Amino acid sequence: MNENELTFEQALARLAEIVRGLESGSLELDKSIELFEEGTSLVKYCTEKLDSAEQRVKILTETATGVKEEDFNDK
Repeated sequence: MNENELTFEQALARLAEIVRGLESGSLELDKSIELFEEGTSLVKYCTEKLDSAEQRVKILTETATGVKEEDFNDK
């Protein structure tokens, strides 16, 4: 399954698995490098997902005339 088929949560869970595997120190060098490459790809994917979500987030503030939407980055 490639990262485009993963949800953010699935990608994050896979990343946690990779970290545990790398931290175990029991993997062969080639497998460690392979997992490291997969992990860096997943980090990029998760970062892009978070950036995209942040752009869509709106903060609703109450004004005298109703509700006003502001971009998340404006706060």
